[in-house]
Amino acid sequence: MSSEANVAAKAGLEDIVAGTSAISYIDGNIGKLVYCGYNIHDLAVHSTFEEVIYLLWNQKLPTQSELDELKAQLKKEPSLPAGIHQLIREIPKDANAMDALRTIVSALGLFDPDGQDMSREANVRKAIRLTAKFPTIVTTFQRVRNGLEPVEPREDLSIAGNFIYTLRGEEADEVATRTIDMALVLHADHEWNASTFAARVTAATLSDMYSSVVSAIGALKGPLHGGANEGVIKNLLEIGSVDKVEEWVMNAFAQKKKIMGFGHRVYNTEDPRATHLRKMSGELAERSGESRWYDMSIKMEEVVKREKGLNPNVDFYSASTYYSLGLPTDLFTPIFACSRISGWTAHILEQYANNRLIRPRADYIGAMDLSYKPMNERG
Repeated sequence: MSSEANVAAKAGLEDIVAGTSAISYIDGNIGKLVYCGYNIHDLAVHSTFEEVIYLLWNQKLPTQSELDELKAQLKKEPSLPAGIHQLIREIPKDANAMDALRTIVSALGLFDPDGQDMSREANVRKAIRLTAKFPTIVTTFQRVRNGLEPVEPREDLSIAGNFIYTLRGEEADEVATRTIDMALVLHADHEWNASTFAARVTAATLSDMYSSVVSAIGALKGPLHGGANEGVIKNLLEIGSVDKVEEWVMNAFAQKKKIMGFGHRVYNTEDPRATHLRKMSGELAERSGESRWYDMSIKMEEVVKREKGLNPNVDFYSASTYYSLGLPTDLFTPIFACSRISGWTAHILEQYANNRLIRPRADYIGAMDLSYKPMNERG
């Protein structure tokens, strides 16, 4: 290690504290997740996504007037500029949905009236626009690539309600809307995870909010982060039935394959978000009369926990939940992004407010003091 480095290197920066934050907290030993002081279990049951957005951005729960004002601001912003609609039509129909989201968000920054204004007020307005427009981007891309015309969001619907409305062209029932809303609450923030850290690293250079969010999207796309929920449903579809789950899992272990949706870098017990998603998945299965995906998930959890002692994480039961709602599988990770944009923007605002360039050191393990040889002497 370089003589200047004074902290032992850990692969993946595991358990290394990289900074301070007032936005969210995890106690992995007891499975506790807190947003700005509030336990995720309370927020999942009692709160709405719009209320959580306010909480993350302001570190306090809103009064009714404050919540009404934020809702009004959000409801003015979900529509996309004509230039973005044109861009979406030009994207190949077989493009990866996260690649499309990354590209569209990058382009969207060119249309923001606040441009390069880095004041707190301008950045809050950008956060509002991004959070409101993310679901519309995802649903518009989905409709256009399937030969359908985009559906304009309605001002009388919540973010969750508008997601389903602009996706399907018809208003969702209360159960589906509440399911999406709770999923958005559960995914909104999770301390300095990979995508949030990527956003903060970019913001720390004093780059703009759109560039920071694009960095986050790139990190979320990876199968070891947000892309895991799509991997879960692919596994369930491959298995096909409950009676084949144990054999599939045991074969995967024998081949040393990673089973998506289990284990977590921080939690040593159950991910508290999985608790609520398991319940939602079960309720949707009962309501629809199609319990196969939920039953398979329960069986897979049983086998993996018995054999490896691993608990399901947030991705595992979100997969069967979204699939039970009839959502396209390759939109699972973009839906994650539609929630996490609230947390990303909260962290970007926090980074700007007390900024220092994030520049860690590396533990150098390469050769030293080599003698330079002319080309004709190299073997």
